[in-house]
Amino acid sequence: MTAKELLPHLNGGLNAVVALLLLAAFAAIRRGNRVLHARLMISAVGVGLLFLSFYVLAFFVIGHRRFPGDDWVRALFLVVLGTHELCAVIVVPLIVRTLYLARRERFDEHRRIVRYTYPIWLYIAVTGILIYWMNNHLRPPG
Repeated sequence: MTAKELLPHLNGGLNAVVALLLLAAFAAIRRGNRVLHARLMISAVGVGLLFLSFYVLAFFVIGHRRFPGDDWVRALFLVVLGTHELCAVIVVPLIVRTLYLARRERFDEHRRIVRYTYPIWLYIAVTGILIYWMNNHLRPPG
């Protein structure tokens, strides 16, 4: 398998790992395990940055591909992709601020911002998996 063929699957897998890390971190903090929660969140950030690196690489190696068709599936794909991209831009400063507050042990403020950061980030990870599936399995490249 060439890098051009491998990169979309790698990125889909990295999105899945981020989603699992976010869910595990949520479970850890609900159980009161701050140490595990922090480790899982730092891991989610690291895997997210790794995803971003490979995503940029894939863009330069593969380029843009129009989602095929002109039906409701393409319309749904574009809605999911559009909200995914918008949220991906919005969440970056939220993640940075959330991490900063946790690092400074300003947990009251951290909890307030996490109410927005976490669901947006989880939405991005889950829709990233959906976008991968739609692009590579539902309507794979010709």
